[in-house]
Amino acid sequence: MATAKEEKLFEKERAKALKERHKAYKAAKKAGTLDERIVSPEHTAYLRRKALMSKVWPFFRFLILFGLCFVILYPLIYMFSTAFRPNIQMTDPSVIWLPKSLTLSNMIDTWEVMDFGMTLWNTVKLNLVCSLLSVVTCAITGYGLARFNFKGKGICFALVIMQIIVPPQITVIPLYLQWAFFKGFGLVKLLASMGVKTIFGKTIQVSEFDGSLYCSMIDVPIVMYAPAIFANGIKSGLFIFIFRQFFRGLPIELEDAAYLDGCGPFKTFVKIMIPNASSAFLTVFLFSIVWYWNDYYISSTYFNSYHTVALQLQKLSNDLDQLLFNGAQVGTRKKIVWLESGCLLSIAPILVMYIFLQKHFTEGLARSGLTGM
Repeated sequence: MATAKEEKLFEKERAKALKERHKAYKAAKKAGTLDERIVSPEHTAYLRRKALMSKVWPFFRFLILFGLCFVILYPLIYMFSTAFRPNIQMTDPSVIWLPKSLTLSNMIDTWEVMDFGMTLWNTVKLNLVCSLLSVVTCAITGYGLARFNFKGKGICFALVIMQIIVPPQITVIPLYLQWAFFKGFGLVKLLASMGVKTIFGKTIQVSEFDGSLYCSMIDVPIVMYAPAIFANGIKSGLFIFIFRQFFRGLPIELEDAAYLDGCGPFKTFVKIMIPNASSAFLTVFLFSIVWYWNDYYISSTYFNSYHTVALQLQKLSNDLDQLLFNGAQVGTRKKIVWLESGCLLSIAPILVMYIFLQKHFTEGLARSGLTGM
């Protein structure tokens, strides 16, 4: 009796023979030299199944893609339909998707309530600086883990994996206390001894418990810049992993040739590895931009008066009550047009960026280290 392995091998050879017979059939039919001996009953059944699948599969593929597109695009379509609709039409049962008239007043009101010009500038400045710092530091870290052998390399990589696994809620309290009572390993004391009274606009204070000097960094962008500098920002563990996988996939002969030409490790990284890893750099940069843009949890922890798009969007409902409805608490249905306008304003820069960079972004995903270990 044949074993399961032998049966599997037999089925594989049988499928291969059918494919070869089908190729011969197509070639003979195209050349006009079809031999009826090639077309066996088994092959005829194979051709019927293949023809049936070729007719049925496009229908199922359309249903799958249509369902996915509906789930993904429905909120966006509803957002566009509502944001440019006069508020009075929200209670009109005859208006479902297409409004009877269009208006920009919702956008203008929401822009003013969110102070969107200044908010956008704050967010872009914070995102670009943090994203660039994350890309640089995570690339260097990933390259070191991919190409160099040193003691503790396994422990370092385990810490990178822990950055991906451990949720930020676990570390937010100690990090907040560290920045709220920032001493900087004696840096604040040193600056105070030099006569410096403020750091980043924050006054140096004396602790009431031990008399030490500290300075609160809450509401200062350095609380986001510093973790990015040390490869500990938002999703930095994933960025390091992407770079590590990508650099491991590059031929080691590139570095050997650079070393023979007299390049050191740093020059090899700058001159050889970075140009070959452009797709990985773009992927990580876009990921970083989107995650910093959408971040609310970390930003709301450290910022009280430094406004970002995510923070302004979160408190948009209360701001609308105060500024448009004179402090009255209004139901969501009555102010939905302004809420949707705020959502549209918030995602518009990201949508524009993706429209122009989506080709390079998808290529970067295909070539980055997301698909293997």
